[in-house]
Amino acid sequence: MDTLRYERQGPLGVVRLDKARGNAIDAALVEDLIKVTAEASADDGLAGVLLASAHPKLFSPGLDLVSLIEYDRAGMRHFMGRFAEMLWSLYGFRRPMVAAVNGAAVAGGCILALTADYRVLKRGAPIGLNEVKVGVPLPWSVVLLLRATAAPAAVSRVALLGRNFADDEAVAAGLADEVVADDAFEQTGLARLTEFVEKDAHALSVTKSYLRASVLGEMRAREAAEMDAWLDGWFSDTTRARMKETVAALTKK
Repeated sequence: MDTLRYERQGPLGVVRLDKARGNAIDAALVEDLIKVTAEASADDGLAGVLLASAHPKLFSPGLDLVSLIEYDRAGMRHFMGRFAEMLWSLYGFRRPMVAAVNGAAVAGGCILALTADYRVLKRGAPIGLNEVKVGVPLPWSVVLLLRATAAPAAVSRVALLGRNFADDEAVAAGLADEVVADDAFEQTGLARLTEFVEKDAHALSVTKSYLRASVLGEMRAREAAEMDAWLDGWFSDTTRARMKETVAALTKK
């Protein structure tokens, strides 16, 4: 796959995001994540997955504005439909998944991390949902994912203020479960994944599916119906102006 690497370490799988522009999410990465999740689900010898990054200082900065700004409304509707399918496939993955967040995980990067059962955050790495700051609503499925994952008292700060969190504040907000120093980071992620896979596989799988079934059902039931409200934000004049400024800055680097 062009945008990620999938490795096996005995019974454990490691999915490493490995794409240009710091793992910014485009159509190719969405399709590769859907594909690798399906392959992992079909692998009877796989016990669990670590979701990580091949970039030394970045997990993912969110959507790839450089490519997505070229889409018209129909193209963006299709992309966001596939983005929702990716989210559902990750969140509905029935085996354990731990996210090893080694660097900035904002907007779509935070969304990827929130699909996991456990998030190990490298000390100093920011995580958060900054969509409202640039004038884009959170998609319907993302709101449900956030409500199911974050601490209730932190939801407004995460979703409506668009703040980034790090270290202990990220743990308190429910965006991370543990903060780890650089020298023990990935080993800790694999150790936490091992804790999950040491449990009875059938019992864990069924219990996880029960825990997530109602949220997944709500996601699928209304994602398409709520899409126009999201697209209205994405294509508003003020949001497009902000995105064009961002793209201009990115393409100068």
